Amino acid sequence: MSQKLRTQVAIIGSGPAGLLLSELLRKAGIDAWVIDRQSKVHIEARIRAGVLEWGTVEALREAGVGARMDREGMVHSGFEMCFDGHRHRIDLASLVDKKVMVYGQTEVTRDLFDARDAMNGIIIDEAEEVLPQQVDSDRPYVSFRKGGKTHRVDCQFIAGCDGYHGVSRTVIPSAVRQIYEKTYPIGWLGVLSDTPPVSEELIYVHHPRGFALCSLRSATRSRYYIQCDSSAQLETWSDNRFWEELKRRLPESAAASLVTGPSIEKSIAPLRSMVVEPIRYGRLFLAGDAAHIVPPTGAKGLNLAASDIGFLSQALVRFFTEADESALTDYSAKALRRIWKAERFSWWMTRLLHQLPAADSFDQRIQKAELEYLFSSRAALVSLAENYVGLALE
Repeated sequence: MSQKLRTQVAIIGSGPAGLLLSELLRKAGIDAWVIDRQSKVHIEARIRAGVLEWGTVEALREAGVGARMDREGMVHSGFEMCFDGHRHRIDLASLVDKKVMVYGQTEVTRDLFDARDAMNGIIIDEAEEVLPQQVDSDRPYVSFRKGGKTHRVDCQFIAGCDGYHGVSRTVIPSAVRQIYEKTYPIGWLGVLSDTPPVSEELIYVHHPRGFALCSLRSATRSRYYIQCDSSAQLETWSDNRFWEELKRRLPESAAASLVTGPSIEKSIAPLRSMVVEPIRYGRLFLAGDAAHIVPPTGAKGLNLAASDIGFLSQALVRFFTEADESALTDYSAKALRRIWKAERFSWWMTRLLHQLPAADSFDQRIQKAELEYLFSSRAALVSLAENYVGLALE
């Protein structure tokens, strides 16, 4: 037996994108329900990005979920890049007069869930067979099964925030949908440990053995990554093997101060780029990983999702408060312009810092020349910095 429910905006996916949209809409007096096939426990346990652009920081504050971030997050005015054993600091504050915030996506998600729960916002988790329906009509709805029953949520708009493996993107007809995708033949092996960070700022490392990244979550919790083969098996990487390989890739001064310890989480992430066009079809709007994937090198995944939600929330607020649909009409083109710029930067950073299996001797010399040029040109450093902190919103 089918049960009918109703809201103004149905949001599929309770990751940061979906939850942020729900809170921004709630603050504007717009009713939104969140529906997800995963459990809240599963979503909160995901270990993801930790660098927030200032635009993302401001969006979280606007949504009313910035208090803990402001207390516990770490404001960074720069980061390091290393090659040929030398450490170079990128001074974001002096180059572009901007900073970033180090605050884990896990914490962002927890803050958003807490805010949603505090206001008794509706989140339907562990839903099965979630599907946007009739999105090309003026009466869209989302169907799902839960508790052995089929349910239907009628709405005016649907936001597909259900990630790379979600169903929302597939609802756009293949004759309309264009997917641009690139898979890299490498992965990132990541370790989370309760050890003090090797540095107060992030360190990106180019090394003949492969890329490495030293990141952090707090003064006592560190996150480290090393480039690995895309076919690498997690069980072959003991903690000791990981730490020894990381030390080989770090500059001597960093390796000497590295504090090792048991991993509390270890995983391998594939590297891929993906963009779907358009990201609006009828009453369906895609945002976050449902619309695009970036390799993690440029720290753009969560930040790009936040800017999507910024555009979409503003457009929905204009529709419901002013009966103005123009921003909704412009959403896909406007968001995609920013998406492609972030894709370009992430692709560039990935090529600049990794050892790609197909690279020949010419490619390697070009990579070396580009790194040398980067640190000999203020203009090049400014370009790096302005992309890293996030390009201005249109």
